[in-house]
Order: sequence, then structure tokens, then C-alpha cells
Amino acid sequence: MDRETRVFAESYFRGLRGRLPSNVCRTPGRVDFIEKPDSFSYTDFFKGYLLPNVPCVFSSAFTESWGSRRHWVTPSGKPDFDYLLQNYGDVVVPVANCGVQEYNSNPKEHMPFRDYISYWKEFIQGDYSSPRGCLYLKDWHLCRSPFHADIFRSFSWSVNICGRKKWFFFPPGQEEALRDCHGGLPYDVTAPSFLDSRLHPVCEHCSPPLEITQEAGEMVFVPSGWHHQVHNLEDTISINHNWVNGCNLANMWHFLQQELCTVQQEISEWRNTMPDWHHHCQVIMRSCSGINFEEFYHFLEVIAKRRLLLVKDIGPGEVECVEGSGLGPQQTIFDIGRIAEVLASVVVNPDFQRVDTSMFSQQPEDLLQQLEEVVAATESL
Repeated sequence: MDRETRVFAESYFRGLRGRLPSNVCRTPGRVDFIEKPDSFSYTDFFKGYLLPNVPCVFSSAFTESWGSRRHWVTPSGKPDFDYLLQNYGDVVVPVANCGVQEYNSNPKEHMPFRDYISYWKEFIQGDYSSPRGCLYLKDWHLCRSPFHADIFRSFSWSVNICGRKKWFFFPPGQEEALRDCHGGLPYDVTAPSFLDSRLHPVCEHCSPPLEITQEAGEMVFVPSGWHHQVHNLEDTISINHNWVNGCNLANMWHFLQQELCTVQQEISEWRNTMPDWHHHCQVIMRSCSGINFEEFYHFLEVIAKRRLLLVKDIGPGEVECVEGSGLGPQQTIFDIGRIAEVLASVVVNPDFQRVDTSMFSQQPEDLLQQLEEVVAATESL
């Protein structure tokens, strides 16, 4: 990131005036296809897709040097079962049954990877049918993923090592029109029951999804808060990664506040009779969402301290840097500003103020002051 990009991004967030980035993203008429790595920079990605929070697809040219594309795939483009068995056969893996719905998810079991490969071969030989149902290996999405938004409103990318996928994308906010008469989100937006106005009374107000067919080697960028559903069109292996950065950190914090609010509403009748009701809400939130307010603060603290160490090492003439894979000075300064803004919201949140911080290695207010001092000192860099 160069200074011009940092200033552009900071101006963008000031212009939001406290609104969430995911709530003001434009809805494109199509998904851009990025073809050539040599003519596309991180700055292009940052300005064109991360900040505006819109999806895109990168061509297979971006992943052609990946070892997994050479070793995990046969010359005919199919999964190389022999290689996978030899290298990963003893690994115990979580497997979900796509044919069984539990709420908006699938029941899971664990098995050795070699047993899953045996099942997969039998599934293919059985004309893609099995008495055991349609099983998929978690995180490789060997069948389909139900309708969802990525964890903690993170960004994600998904690369097809082999195979093809069909994606259905709904921009942030559209999911509200997809809820059923009980307020739940659909499990499958392609199911015939989804068209039943008695079950989904407001779906007529929802725009059609953006659809993408992802080919082998291509990478799909999934923006923050975009609900999506994915179907494998053939035998498919994909690698996926989720991440949070300065562009979607506020989305994550807002999501966690919503999660806590949901928990509080569910057990509101015990508010005046349950000892430590607020603490129990945090416990339940953690069991449902995987994180609570205390852990979110520690998440911010770890990142903030790493950025503060980096900013100390910025010497004269080192503020600008060429594009590369490392975290440059301008990106560091931008991140510190975004963490400071989110942390400022955290410390005044009434529910966070009920969290016992006496054993924290650094008090949130002290960390916030340190971040704000760095923001002020680096504004002109």
C-alpha cells in the first residue's frame, strides 16, 4: 500500500460517518473477472474490491504455480486419489452429510481420510449416489455448502484445485428478504419450497442472486457479509481461506454485537432472576459463535501490538514501499487507525463495560490511547 491508497481509504471510511462498509456496498450487475496477474496489483484489489466490498473472480493464471494444482490432480483434471491417499490417508477428517439438515447445517462425523476416499470412489461408481448419503469433507466442500455468510463477517477466497462450482451471491441486507415466516434463513435458495410465498412471505422483494460458474484453478473473492450458496458441478477439491483486516474489522464487531443481542433476547425472561445474567450471555454467545467480547478485545490487542511494533521500526525514507507480500509502512498505519476506531466503539459499549478486565495485561483504555497517539503522529507520513 502506498500513501495515496492509504489516504484514499481513510477518506472512504470518514465518508461512511459511522455506517458499516458492508451496508453501503454497491451491488454490481456482474462479477468482474481478473485475467492477468501482471496487470493487476494489490492496490487495484484494495480499491476495487476490498474497500467497496464486492466479489470478483481471479483467473487460473494466478494459481498455476501452486503445488496442489500439480500434485492433487491427474492429467485429465480429476482428483488424484493415489497421491492424496499416500500423503494424507491417515489424517482424521470431519465429514458432513449433505442429505440431512439439522437447522441450517449438516450433521458431522469424523473418519480417516482413506475411508472417505473409499466412500468417494464408491459414490462415483454408483453414479453419484450412495446409501450413506452425500458426504462432503469439511472445508474442502466436496459437495455443497448451505446458504451462509462467512464466519465473523470475514473476507474469504476459494480456489478450485480441480472441478467446477456454481455460486449464488446475495449482497449484505438482501438476506432479510429471504427469511421464512419464522425469521429463519433458507437452507437452500434453489429449493422449490423457497418460492412458496406462505413460507417466504417477503422473498418477492429480493433481487435475483449474482451467479458465478467457477472453473478449475480460478479463485473467487467472497466479500464481507455477502450470503452465498455453493454447488459442486463435478468432483471438486478447493482450498479456502478466511481473513479479517482493516476493511472489514468494523463488520466483525457489528456482527458480534448482533450475536450478543440475539442471545440476550433468547434468555431475556431470566434477566432479573439469573445471577450474573450478563456473564452467562457472554458464555452462551461464545458457545454459539466461537468468540465473546473478551476474546474479541484480545484479538484486537494482539494485532494492535504487532502493528505498534512495526510502526516503531519505520525509519526516515521508509514510509513508502514497493508492492510486495509483506506488510508495508502505509498498510501498518492504516491498520492502526482502523483498530483504534473499532476499539473506541468497544470500550464505550455497555456490555463490554460489564466484562471484568482486571486481569488483562493492558487495559483497553490504555491501548486505545496508545493507538490514537500513533494515529496522530503518523497522519502526515
